Amino acid sequence: MTTRTGLLVTTLFLTTLTHAVIAEQAIGLELTADFYSKYIWRGQNLNDDYAFQPGAAITYGGLTAAIWGSLDMTNINGNAGEFTEHDFTVDYSGDVPGIDGLGYSVGVIHYRFPSIGHTTELYWGFALDAPLNPSVTVYHDIDEINGTYISLGLSHSIDKIVELTPGLPVGLEIGASLGIGSSDYNKGYWGVNDTRPNDLAFSIAFPMEVAGWTFAPSINYVTLISNDMRRSDAYARSSDYFFTGLSLSKSF
Repeated sequence: MTTRTGLLVTTLFLTTLTHAVIAEQAIGLELTADFYSKYIWRGQNLNDDYAFQPGAAITYGGLTAAIWGSLDMTNINGNAGEFTEHDFTVDYSGDVPGIDGLGYSVGVIHYRFPSIGHTTELYWGFALDAPLNPSVTVYHDIDEINGTYISLGLSHSIDKIVELTPGLPVGLEIGASLGIGSSDYNKGYWGVNDTRPNDLAFSIAFPMEVAGWTFAPSINYVTLISNDMRRSDAYARSSDYFFTGLSLSKSF
């Protein structure tokens, strides 16, 4: 699909969402700031060293508009102190009528990489409010890749596992996801022309609230499942990653 056609689809999509939430009045703002010892995205090692990833989101009823970026903190990629990615997202989320506990999300993400170009994905997904909170999200690239990536997720959270000091409880959040790429997606990103599972990810975070901000240190593990992707050496690095993170967020 050409960029012009992709922009037309995006414009129509945003117009539809705007009309869908015009009656909503609640407006909110969320600020985030994440630090990671590596930047791994869908099994791809985009930065093998520290990255700072700030973001901001405005909500209006079920509609969210967000901007996010990734800044290299070291010179391992030759980009110390520079943003290597900017993402712009519009999302609409709500509950599926008539099905208790089932939520849905639809949206569009525009990725801009200053050094290599840009691309756009549409996505849609469902999440069930049930034990392990199963979810499925489908991302379809309508621009450079024209392929599909499916993410299957499970998660569980506990409000308090320990109290560091009186009034300072620490929670627990556990998450796992499996990514599956279509043949076009895998060919575009990995040079592997086949539909197959791509990556498996696990995370453990320990959120706590301090001075109105939520702090969440985390431990993360990501591995590539496909041996062909490992052998493709598309990113010239290891295919198994342990890394740490610290996420900060505040809602207004």
